[in-house]
Amino acid sequence: MDSPKPPILFIHGLWVTAAYWEHWVPFFEDLGYEVHAPEWPGINGRTPEEVRADPQLLANRHIEEIVGYYEAFIHKLLAPPIIIGHSFGGLFAQILLSRGLGVAGVAICPAQPAGIITLPQTTFKAALPIIKNPFNAHTTVSISKEHFHWAFVNNTTSDKSKEYYERYCIPGVAKVLWQLTTHVAGGLSAPTYVDFDRVDRAPLLLLSASKDHIVPPSTVMKNFKAYTGPSLVEYKMFPGRTHGMIFQPGWEQVADYVLDFIEEVVQ
Repeated sequence: MDSPKPPILFIHGLWVTAAYWEHWVPFFEDLGYEVHAPEWPGINGRTPEEVRADPQLLANRHIEEIVGYYEAFIHKLLAPPIIIGHSFGGLFAQILLSRGLGVAGVAICPAQPAGIITLPQTTFKAALPIIKNPFNAHTTVSISKEHFHWAFVNNTTSDKSKEYYERYCIPGVAKVLWQLTTHVAGGLSAPTYVDFDRVDRAPLLLLSASKDHIVPPSTVMKNFKAYTGPSLVEYKMFPGRTHGMIFQPGWEQVADYVLDFIEEVVQ
């Protein structure tokens, strides 16, 4: 008799809700996995349209609170999960794995942990709506449809990008990005700290997209090379894809690659 499959926990990123996992949730459920995609505190089950109309509940949320929320969620599950995160969710997945949680992890186009000191020009431009004004650190900041197109889905049409914007995009939690920015060189006390040397960390897969403007492949490669411990870590770059590769056409190839990884490493 086969052992029960572990649950899967999806973690979304900044400027979006968990709605963008809409293809992945049924994909893995159909394969017999129990799937969870809880949203950051403050979204509270609202649609992107509802959050855009009233983002105040998201204001001043911080990394420690959000990661703590997911850690508490994990402890309520009946079995340790496979943790799959995208963008900031990919950073949070790494933090959770480095705390000894989960049986496997996947970080897709992940925001950089503390110690990954790099600032590509496209990353700076993508973050500019928030970091151009230090006085907005305790608020939420919206991005325009044009900025979303450039940052998230620069390989598609303007009309298609507007559809994605309406379906997924919300004002971003400014404090989260400010915490990452101001703790790039931080150590153990940084909210973005990841223990790269942890011996008993669960297997980890890092994925990048060649046309990603928010987290270009060079950043993910530096993240990958930072892992010096004996625990398994793998890296894969998808050519021609953008930061939005988890919801754009061709998402199936990314999901299939993730599936192959977790079925190989999870016994």
